[in-house]
This record gives sequence, C-alpha cells and structure tokens, in this order.
Amino acid sequence: MIQNIAVIGSGVMGRGIAYVAALAGFSVHLYDIDEKSLVTARDEIGNIFQKGIARKKITPQDRQSAENRLVYVHDLGEAVNKADLVIEAVPEKIEIKKSIFEAIDQLSPAHCLFATNTSTMSPTEIASFTTRPQKVIAMHFFNPVHKMPLVEIIKGLETDDETAEIIRGIAEKMGKETVVVNEFPGFVTSRISALVGNEAFYMLQEGIGKPEDIDKAIKLGLNYPMGPFELADLVGLDTRLNNLNYLYQTLGEKYRPAPLLVQYVKSGRLGRKTGIGVYDYTSGGDSR
Repeated sequence: MIQNIAVIGSGVMGRGIAYVAALAGFSVHLYDIDEKSLVTARDEIGNIFQKGIARKKITPQDRQSAENRLVYVHDLGEAVNKADLVIEAVPEKIEIKKSIFEAIDQLSPAHCLFATNTSTMSPTEIASFTTRPQKVIAMHFFNPVHKMPLVEIIKGLETDDETAEIIRGIAEKMGKETVVVNEFPGFVTSRISALVGNEAFYMLQEGIGKPEDIDKAIKLGLNYPMGPFELADLVGLDTRLNNLNYLYQTLGEKYRPAPLLVQYVKSGRLGRKTGIGVYDYTSGGDSR
C-alpha cells in the first residue's frame, strides 16, 4: 500500500505534484538540493492553497491537514528512505536523471516504486539506471498540476502490470484521469503538443500573424484551453526546445525546432520564469 511519497525536485512540476499528493492524503517529502528552491516551493504551494480556499475548492481544514503531511527536505536519503513511491521531477536532461535514479535506487526501500515525470524521455532508459526496472514507470503530469485533469502513464519495456495498476490508482486518488500507453518517443500528448507549438513558431517567424492572434485562433477555432505561445511561455521555451530536440533526434525531420524558437532561447527569452518569452510579462503581458 502506497502511503509515503517522495517528490524529487521542487520546481513548478515538483511542487505541483507534492501539493496534489498531500491534498490526496499521502505523506509527502519534497526534496531539492537547493534550500532556496524549497523556500520558494513552500511559498508557491501556500499560494495554491490560499487560492483553493478562496475559490471554495478546498477548506482551511483541508489545507491544514495537507500541510501537516508535507515535509520539505534537502537531504536525499531523508526524502526517500521510507518512501513507497518516488516521483522524479527534475529537468529533462538524461545525465541529471541518471544521477538521481542511481542514487534513489541505493537509498530507497526494496519495495519502492519509481516514477519519472518526463514528457518525452524513455522510461526504459531511465529504468536501466536502477536494479528494479520492473518497478519504474513514467507518470506524466501537466502544468499546472493542480488544475490539469490528466496523468499520462507510460510503461517501459520491463515495467510490470502490477506497477502500472498501482500508479494508475495513485493518480486517480489524486483526482486525475489517466491513460496508460506503451513507450514511444513523445508518448501521445507531447508529440501533438510539440508539433502544434513548433508550427506556431514557424507561423510567427513567417509573419503570418501576431502571437496573440495566433493564440486566439487556436483557442477559439480548435477549442484549446491555451494558445501555443501562452503554453510555451508557461512551461518554458527552453523546456519546449529540449523536448523538440529530443523528438527531432528520435522521430525525425518534422520535429526540427523552428529557428525563431532557438533564437528566443539563446537570447534568454524563456517565458514567465524570466519575465519575457513570446510575451513580455514585465509590462502587462504584451507581445514584443
């Protein structure tokens, strides 16, 4: 029975996962190597709780109970030594994931399951960094975690059916809908999202329209909840570029990143986290 969850990485995705896990009744250890990042995570999670109360999505008692179940730690051993499930939410760089999974494999109990919150990378390759590949799976949450209803669950080559069913149950306890798919680069959602987002950058590069008009056309014409540029700025243009580069290497030419996206990342225009991406968030969100 899964009771204790360790979340590795306190960035946007990690703190979102920690929030929904604690609210669902799990005991959660949120780990980050950087203490300042943990302070930021605590503040941001507090803001999500407060907004949830204001919107009557949760009660003050729900918040108190969840916060009592949520511990912030910067010692990896402390985070995982009693874990039943570890969910990794570090940047999409294979060398970082390799280091994390090799470490948690040594520090976690033998029964512990491992999930990677990757949007494109191979759970089979990630599982190879451990001695328990049958217990490793991808658990792809979406941003913002507390609002997005889906968790895409991806089985690696050696992931057993029991692990997949346990992970499905955990996601559902967190209030999420689930799909379970077999591994292939980009899975389902990231392949489609990357194509749409990349094509939007080609349109912008070609002068077809302003960012806000392209976003509006996609939202109202195709019923997307967010425009491709709004989404790219939210997740980070560097993250979008990393995903596209991986899909380009594994699936071919149709995922070649738009030169304009590459330019934006090189210039430091990474989206909301830097204050400017496709849109400028330092002056009310107008595009530049």
